[in-house]
Amino acid sequence: MKKSITFFFSMLMMTSLSAQKIDLSYYIPKDEVYNKNIPTPKEVLGHEVGEWHVTHDKLVEYMKALATVSDRIALENRGTTYEGRPLLLLTISAPENHRNLEKIRKRHLLATDDSSIDRSNDPIVVYQGFSIHGNEPSGSNAALAAAYYLAASNKSSTLELLNNTVILFDPSLNPDGLQRFAYWVNTNKSKNINPDPNDREYTEVWPRGRTNHYWFDMNRDWLPVQLPESKARIETFHKWLPNILTDHHEMGSNSTFFFQPGIPSRTHPLTPKMNQDLTSEIATYHAKALDKIGSQYYSGESFDDFYYGKGSTFPDINGGIGILFEQGSSRGHAQKTENGLLTFPFTIRNQYTAAMSTLEAAKNMRAKILKYQQDFYKNAKKEAAKEKTIVFGDEKDTAKTYHLADVLTRHKIDINELSSDFSLNGKTFKKGYSYAVPLNQKNHRLIKAMFDVRTSFKDSLFYDVSAWTFNHAFGVDFAENVPSSKVGNRVEELKLKSGSVSFKSDYGYLMPWNEYYTPKVLNTLLKKGLRAKVALKQFVNSGNKYDYGTIFIPVQNQILDKEDLFNFLKNQSELAHVTITGVNTGLNEGIDLGSNNFAAVKKATVAMLVGGSVSGNDAGEIWHLFDQRFDMHVTKIDLSYFSRVDISKYTTIILPNLYSMDTTSEQKLKTWVQNGGILIGYRNTVRWLKNKDFIKLDFAEVKIDSVENVSFENRSLQSGAQVIGGAIFEAKLDRSHPINFGYKNDKIALFRNTKIFIKPSKRSYNNPIQYTGNPLLSGYISKENAKVIKNTVPFQVQRKGRGKVIVFTDNTNFRAFWYGTNKLLMNAVFFGDKM
Repeated sequence: MKKSITFFFSMLMMTSLSAQKIDLSYYIPKDEVYNKNIPTPKEVLGHEVGEWHVTHDKLVEYMKALATVSDRIALENRGTTYEGRPLLLLTISAPENHRNLEKIRKRHLLATDDSSIDRSNDPIVVYQGFSIHGNEPSGSNAALAAAYYLAASNKSSTLELLNNTVILFDPSLNPDGLQRFAYWVNTNKSKNINPDPNDREYTEVWPRGRTNHYWFDMNRDWLPVQLPESKARIETFHKWLPNILTDHHEMGSNSTFFFQPGIPSRTHPLTPKMNQDLTSEIATYHAKALDKIGSQYYSGESFDDFYYGKGSTFPDINGGIGILFEQGSSRGHAQKTENGLLTFPFTIRNQYTAAMSTLEAAKNMRAKILKYQQDFYKNAKKEAAKEKTIVFGDEKDTAKTYHLADVLTRHKIDINELSSDFSLNGKTFKKGYSYAVPLNQKNHRLIKAMFDVRTSFKDSLFYDVSAWTFNHAFGVDFAENVPSSKVGNRVEELKLKSGSVSFKSDYGYLMPWNEYYTPKVLNTLLKKGLRAKVALKQFVNSGNKYDYGTIFIPVQNQILDKEDLFNFLKNQSELAHVTITGVNTGLNEGIDLGSNNFAAVKKATVAMLVGGSVSGNDAGEIWHLFDQRFDMHVTKIDLSYFSRVDISKYTTIILPNLYSMDTTSEQKLKTWVQNGGILIGYRNTVRWLKNKDFIKLDFAEVKIDSVENVSFENRSLQSGAQVIGGAIFEAKLDRSHPINFGYKNDKIALFRNTKIFIKPSKRSYNNPIQYTGNPLLSGYISKENAKVIKNTVPFQVQRKGRGKVIVFTDNTNFRAFWYGTNKLLMNAVFFGDKM
């Protein structure tokens, strides 16, 4: 009988879902008269908001339709994603404001430089961004209703809002991810919507729609600015300096709705207290609006404002107020949850409500928030006046120096050339190869945040990384408190240094391995069928010193004659911004060019396992590195069909953060290594490889000190404090080892977010990268973990049969901005057989 009743109610629920009629009035006020000339979403899309998940192409179609007929909306295409989708921005305001928009923008920016400007009659600027995670789509779908309302409402309060506000409306922060997710849920939607969480609709296939084309979490890229979507929105941000920026997300289905502020103790110390006070006041508007529609919510818990690379935190260091919204996700069209049936339209309505309550708060708090922004920059200016200059650079790697400078200029940070060469604290900075950043400038606080070094914290829990110090990430030499006499002219146009070949040689060419883009050149050479060798020792040729890893390209016995070889190398050097030197003799100080200490480099044919238990972010970062940075092929083989693939043609296989694999695939991989393959494993793959006897490792285990008087309520805080969420550590290098070819310093900064600690080999030469005795450079680590990490090793390589197994405990390609450690993977790929 009980089963029959359950079945009856389940059928009743599904019937009610399929018969449910949701129209636009579910989201927007019913008691208003709307402009009939403004098309509703249904009139353009062919379905109601929330009936289907809007695809990005339809979202674009609707926004274009609104901009065509509404004098409140201007539409701008700021570029394209990797998949070619437009990065749209709608500027929404009163028609009169549109006629004076550039004047308003310039005055808004001028007021941040001049605190005496009266802002009492100026509009406030609000940036509203939706669904930066593509499979959190209620935001972008709510954007349909919000854009319609702002275009069509004739209510006096709406007109007042538009008169006093410039809204920068970004309907899809992640077009590629939104399209991917919409395709999934729409193709798995039933006529009779099935709310069973086990239904296929609610379980996306790998890599899921959260990420962009290369599987990056774009809500970590506001500060590093490595992706095209980020570059577009950061340009908009600095063009306007919005007072409020909202970031609409989703969370677990059994959650309700969250709005900031987050946990107070987890706010970055550089964020002014007034920022959090204003966030709390704005929160009262969200609470009132959600109370009105009967939606449950919470605030002041779970999330933080520490890492400035997130959308809700980035504004906090730029004079604005960032606000995070998190809606419990239906992950499809409707799903049973602990809170009852959660429908997609319900999630959209909450996001719409929060978007509108933000605008209500902005309208009512306009004068106060504009004053806060002026005070922020006024106080920053006072702080900056006491500061000197920082300098960074690398005379042997101009590319990574350039790319760090490029990030700074995207953030409207002034950089200067050096006036002359100088040395400080054992580091040499050369004019033309280094940049000076005067701290006495407008974005002083942002500079401080980007180069922040912090090892003590109020709280021991972090939602994301605890360190991101940019000079460490880019692997450049760095100096603080540099006197102004060393600062040269301001850089007006940043350019990457040109590559060249010194002269046409009859004997051969040498390419130092230090420059960032040398792997790109080497790969192109080998693909062309040209011979190249790598120097296993240092030498001097014609008075020029050459380091470990220098590439020698002989003229003799090549498939190209000397004229074509020269032209080919010249072209490649220019494309890759690399300097190649011609030589007239093979006689050197040290090893000669004909020595066996120059080892032949083989063409790398690389595969990477993806899908299944592999982390999409880690795999995507490697794919992006190969494809976008070095123009190298990496074949992505899904674990679901790996056992059926002939892998004999691959020289190298990469396992990025893998947790498990079926027995057949495991044995196949092991045989491939024994037959001469180079296997590279990252992060959790290291434990798996050890457990499956691919490599012999001894792990150092952490002993947690027992803590008394920990309440049941706080038990998770104790375990959470042992997590290394993302910190930076110092390691010493044996530069003669092939894994370290191309590095000029004896120490390196490494990013770490695992607790995999490998004990060093008893043979010191097998520990080419080893943490120092006091390795923490920046970020949080518990005292228990800090004891264990000392002198452990983050890298090991061992022979297995005729092949090699290479492991890294942590990600050397983290979020695309760790330029300083990218070469470690390239060394493993090209020189793994020489280790």
